[in-house]
This record gives sequence, structure tokens and C-alpha cells, in this order.
Amino acid sequence: MVKSILQKPDTFGVLASTLCVIHCVMTPLIFIAHTSCINGCEVAPSWWRYLDYVFLIISFLAVRQSAKNTSLNFMKPSLWISWVTLCALIINEKNQLVSLPEIITYIVALLLAALHIYNRKFCRCKIDNCCS
Repeated sequence: MVKSILQKPDTFGVLASTLCVIHCVMTPLIFIAHTSCINGCEVAPSWWRYLDYVFLIISFLAVRQSAKNTSLNFMKPSLWISWVTLCALIINEKNQLVSLPEIITYIVALLLAALHIYNRKFCRCKIDNCCS
């Protein structure tokens, strides 16, 4: 899988960011359904709670590879700033350090996906496969 991410980082970046948003949107719905089915049990399964970190790792690999290979000057800092912001928001959410609206995490994850889409579409290189 790591080899696939390194060969098509923007594709995997879009996938990871989009799945992260879906995961974030689905979590409250699953909790609501879970609490209405089982009285008093509000604990998510551990695999579900750690899924954010799986998405962050995949996203990190995709951002690293995309930033390394892009020909667009603004893309490197944009990808990294978006990823660091998303990482900080997820860590903040897990540790409940500062109360922030959940929509901020959605927006940053979608921004990261949009950057990968833009990079995939408009990255132009003089050598083969530099943007693949």
C-alpha cells in the first residue's frame, strides 16, 4: 500500500481526506444510533476512535510525496499547512484542549482533498512521473 501511495500520492490524498470527512460526519450519527439502541453505552469501538490516525498517516505519506514532486510553487506550503492544521485539529479533538466547531475539521480535510485534486490536474513537469 505504501508503494501505491508513493506512486499516486494525490489520488491517495484525495481518498484519505474524503474518507476522513465521511468518518467525521458518520461518528455523531453512529453515536446517536448506538445510544438509542443500547441505554447508557456511549463508547465508540477503539478501532473507530483510532481511524483518524490511520487517515493522518496515509495523508502524511500522500502530502510528503506530492510536495516532493509538485512543480507548483504554492502547492508545497499549501499541502503542508493544510495537513498540519488537520493534524492539530484532530489531536485537539481527541484531547479536548480547545472547544472548536467540528465544521472547521471538515473544511480543512476538504481543502486538503481539493489541493490534491488541483495538484493532480495542474501539476506540469518537464520529466516523466514527477506529478504522478
